[in-house]
Amino acid sequence: MSHHQPPPHELEPELVLRAYAMGVFPMADHRTADTVYWVEPKLRGVMPLDEFHLSRSLKKTILSDRFRVTADQAFGEIVQLCAESAADRPDTWINGPIERVFAELHRRGFAHSIEVWDGDRLAGGLYGLALGRAFFGESMVTRVRDASKVAFAWLVARLKAGGFTLLDCQFQTGHLASLGAVEIPRDDYIALLGAALGESAGGLAFGSPVVDGDFFALEGASPEPPLPFGPAPTETVSGPLSRKVISQLLVHTS
Repeated sequence: MSHHQPPPHELEPELVLRAYAMGVFPMADHRTADTVYWVEPKLRGVMPLDEFHLSRSLKKTILSDRFRVTADQAFGEIVQLCAESAADRPDTWINGPIERVFAELHRRGFAHSIEVWDGDRLAGGLYGLALGRAFFGESMVTRVRDASKVAFAWLVARLKAGGFTLLDCQFQTGHLASLGAVEIPRDDYIALLGAALGESAGGLAFGSPVVDGDFFALEGASPEPPLPFGPAPTETVSGPLSRKVISQLLVHTS
């Protein structure tokens, strides 16, 4: 077998991007499975960006210095944390091929993570895929109470600031519903997806996928990932100003 051929069960980044553009995504039966299957839910969980439910307690947590929040600083660690079994979910659907293809998509600037730190410890976070003006949330994890909610709030604020129009949550959960996510039929989802990807379906029709939304608009700069953003990560991401901006961005506009 030549070095240029991927192993038989490896996922190609281009295939994964095309699948997401069609409303389909990969999952594995369990962490150690070597293959994936493709999923297209009849009912899709989405988070309308202007309907995020910012509870008083969550707003308080965001405005306090309880957690430090970063983006794209520990992508691999977040994926691993999401893939690990925990008491609340003994088995996960993130296997080797999914982990490896997302690492490559991250390297190419399509996949992003949000990390929530408790001191120097990773308290939780999430990761997902950006294409066109859509962001597909893959998985979120919490090891410390409220860490995943904080990550999700920052994601919503980041997507709003960056001109994204669709936050896909794949499956509705009680946790997501409490934050404002809704469930919509597949046809409605496909319509939203088409609008978010634009005429070229995220550039895929021309063979060059593009991200139209700016994941780093909040920092006021958009360096090539995975470089640290802004003047210094600690200043840009956890200063009181950005916390305030986050909570303002999340206030209901309706």
